[in-house]
Amino acid sequence: MAGPFSFQGLTLSPEQVQFWGGMKRISSSQVGIQQGSRVLFSDFADGGVMWTGTGDRESRHEVVFKGAFVKPPSVMVSLSMWDIDHKHTARMDLRAENITGEGFELVFRTWQDSRVARVRADWIAIGATRGDEDWDVE
Repeated sequence: MAGPFSFQGLTLSPEQVQFWGGMKRISSSQVGIQQGSRVLFSDFADGGVMWTGTGDRESRHEVVFKGAFVKPPSVMVSLSMWDIDHKHTARMDLRAENITGEGFELVFRTWQDSRVARVRADWIAIGATRGDEDWDVE
């Protein structure tokens, strides 16, 4: 493997990255993992736009990491609860956007006539962190 490898803003030398079966492996002793869960909205209770509206709709929430990563981490999000109207087609898009070492935006979207009452999303972030022996030299 020639040249450096870059992923999500983290650049590694060929010696630091090995591929087996499509998996990225990072040789580092300072890898951080953070996770969380957030109710994004409960629009059934108050007649909010996700429940009563039509067309393109979006719910965006800022997530701040408890401890910063050195570079933007890999962030995975999953739907852990959603309550929908069974009479309409269920449409949704859930993703992490604007990822930095300090946090990201958790974004839920729906469209057309989908009626979404409530959504909870879980997330996990994995990335490089500073060790006790790392120094910032200015």
